[in-house]
Amino acid sequence: MNRYLFRQAVKITSPVFFGYIAIGIPFGLMLVDKGYPWWMSLVMSATMYAGAGQYIAVGLFASGATLYTIAITELFVNIRHIVYGLSLITPFKNVGKWKPYLIFALTDETYAIMTGVTVPKEAEPGKFYGAIALLDQSYWILGSLIGAVAGRFIPSKYIGGVDFALCALFTVLLIEQIKKSKDFVPPVIGILTTATAIVLNKVGILPSQHILITAIALGIAAIVLVRGSHFTKSESSKKSTDSSGSTEKTEVKK
Repeated sequence: MNRYLFRQAVKITSPVFFGYIAIGIPFGLMLVDKGYPWWMSLVMSATMYAGAGQYIAVGLFASGATLYTIAITELFVNIRHIVYGLSLITPFKNVGKWKPYLIFALTDETYAIMTGVTVPKEAEPGKFYGAIALLDQSYWILGSLIGAVAGRFIPSKYIGGVDFALCALFTVLLIEQIKKSKDFVPPVIGILTTATAIVLNKVGILPSQHILITAIALGIAAIVLVRGSHFTKSESSKKSTDSSGSTEKTEVKK
């Protein structure tokens, strides 16, 4: 890739730079605050590179959650990437040897860029998409590394509660999503199912390490029930409309 195309990739990914630095630093601080060595931020960001999944993984490790619970939780948290991948089958058709890395490095922000950018005519799709993905991951690694190194010199009492950065991030994303979709059903279901899991824990029915996975499972089940019945009704009304329209057309022809 020539310098011009690389500069274009840097320009396109510059918003991600500021976002990943801002969110990566709290991750590094939280990791060190939980008692893990600073270099784990580098290892996790290079091999796992899951953003929210990394935040959650550290919390689960620190709470003593089982590997089964961690695996299932991470699957549910990142299951949206299946949809991302399906929508990129055509754009990634001619990326060649870059495809495995592009699949690995597909984060929310990288996906947003790749679905909104047009590959320059003089650029190879694989190299151009690869430059975007590599730059985004380097931003995340840099942010988490800065936070982890700084965490070695900052007393724990000054960085307590820094893991709330993830909660704040999701809150902002939720607000923006509600503004765009005007759909309050998913967040309401999420709040209710989370409250249910917490209540079950408080009354002694549910162990604390299973609160998150239980809330996620209940939420998915509730969404399927609500959206499934709504989808069925919509399909039924559509078929009724289509059939009535066909009948009217037949009568007109007669």
